[in-house]
Amino acid sequence: MPNVTPTLCTRSANLLACSDRDGNFYSVQSHGNTLYLRGYEGQRQRSWAQSSTRYGQLTFYSGVASDGETWVGYSRRVGWTTLNRVSSSSGQRFDLRCNRLGGCQ
Repeated sequence: MPNVTPTLCTRSANLLACSDRDGNFYSVQSHGNTLYLRGYEGQRQRSWAQSSTRYGQLTFYSGVASDGETWVGYSRRVGWTTLNRVSSSSGQRFDLRCNRLGGCQ
């Protein structure tokens, strides 16, 4: 059985804040159709922030980390499938296709 670190979360009307025993922390705050995420990765010792805005079935997001890495991407919903694409300043690109029944590929 895998070792799973429990996550402790606190919630209010428009803010969710979570942390775990590995020193990771993140918060999610909503304001209209915009979502603000902030976090800290304990193992890499870096903080990060991301914002995303939704326009119908399309969501655009961008983020920055304390080590200088930046990223941009989008998600598009088509029925039960979500198509995701993200590119980072470190040269990484990801395409991920997620479906409610089949998971992500």
